[in-house]
Amino acid sequence: MFKTHVGTRLYVSVLSVFIVFAVAFIIFQHAREREYKINSLNARLQDYNSRMIETLEYVGDHSEKTLDWYVKNHHMRGLRVTLIDRQGRVVYDNLYKNYAKMDSHRNRQEVREALVNGNGYDFSRSSATMKQTYFYSATYVPELDLVVRSALPYDNDLAEVLKADQHYLWFTLVAMLVLVFILYRFVSRLGDNIAKLRLFASRADHNESLDTEDLVGFSGDELGEIAERIIKMYKRLKRTKEEQNVLKRQLTQNIAHELKTPVASIQGYLETVLENPSISEATKQQFLERCYAQSQRLASLLHDISTLNRLDDAPDMVDFETVDINTMVGNIIKDTTLQMGERNMAFDNRLPRGVVVRGNQSLLYSVFRNLTDNAIAYAGEGTTITLSATLEGDMWHFTFSDNGVGVPYEHLPRLFERFYRVDKGRSRKMGGTGLGLAIVKNSVLLHGGTITVNNNITGGLRFEFTLKK
Repeated sequence: MFKTHVGTRLYVSVLSVFIVFAVAFIIFQHAREREYKINSLNARLQDYNSRMIETLEYVGDHSEKTLDWYVKNHHMRGLRVTLIDRQGRVVYDNLYKNYAKMDSHRNRQEVREALVNGNGYDFSRSSATMKQTYFYSATYVPELDLVVRSALPYDNDLAEVLKADQHYLWFTLVAMLVLVFILYRFVSRLGDNIAKLRLFASRADHNESLDTEDLVGFSGDELGEIAERIIKMYKRLKRTKEEQNVLKRQLTQNIAHELKTPVASIQGYLETVLENPSISEATKQQFLERCYAQSQRLASLLHDISTLNRLDDAPDMVDFETVDINTMVGNIIKDTTLQMGERNMAFDNRLPRGVVVRGNQSLLYSVFRNLTDNAIAYAGEGTTITLSATLEGDMWHFTFSDNGVGVPYEHLPRLFERFYRVDKGRSRKMGGTGLGLAIVKNSVLLHGGTITVNNNITGGLRFEFTLKK
């Protein structure tokens, strides 16, 4: 089925409305011009009638001779003057003197209107007496009880006088041509933009390339600007999706790689035990303990992956509550005392009293616990962890630092990446999943804060992050 272009439909619709308006304007203007000229002619004859009545009243003589004298001396070409009494009898006519043969004029339109309203006119009526078409204008004179009627023959001269002025027709035609041109330009640009958008939609639907010349050069109006932004947004979303797909593939590969190590270790230990029934109980116990340690690492890895997926996929479903950071950090220090003791480390807790934030208890615990575990694992023997906080407006500004070995500068920008390790071998040996700092960053961002990491001037690593109070 054939479908007309939206621009064509708009063009035809607007043009149709304008044509209807133009025709209505022409008809109205023509009628108004004609009515104005008829009223002007009627006013002219009414003025003649009034002056004639005034002269007759002044002279005081209403004889036919006097009337003929007045009409002759106040001549208008082809003018016919008639006096009619209330009964409709003609008592005077300057062109036809056989009054007895004249019919009653009481039912003439101009006479009826004059008797009722004081004046009246009839446009283009044929005279039965003169066998000619006239324009009649009548005035009733109560003092004389007569109707004075003047008439001009409706010939070519009068028709030309009453002809409406045609200048507005030219004005309307010019205005229509200008509108047609402007409308065509507008619809043409609109059509080009819509055609390009249609081409864009078709190529996007078929996953074809959008980097072609026929999708550039939109018009400089609002629609062109919107169309360009739509295409740019689509390209940006497509690039983002492609980048996400790359990241997902990398993440999947990293997860598979990270899972492979503990699974291979567990599988190797169990195969050794199963294939060597005569293995000593001490060796079997050692292998089982190593399997358990690897299973714990596997469980930690799966837990961290689950936490990150929850932060990525359903951040709006995380419940917030009032969290006492002082208590939480105190519990973490107690839980890690043994580990810090084994490395001769200390925790310098400089948090002020009353550090309370609005957030998720589990995620905030992950922030401080992962930072602590990271420092314990990599700061080095005999180091000190320092935690402090200051209130800045409605945000708590935390500083978590250690005086350990720090991190080479080139690795700092990537510390929050998932599965990124500065020393991969040492990290796996320490049991880390490679996701701890990624969880820290995502948790802080979820709580509306920011986080940065740098090396201390005096040595060690320093994390600075904010949380809403």
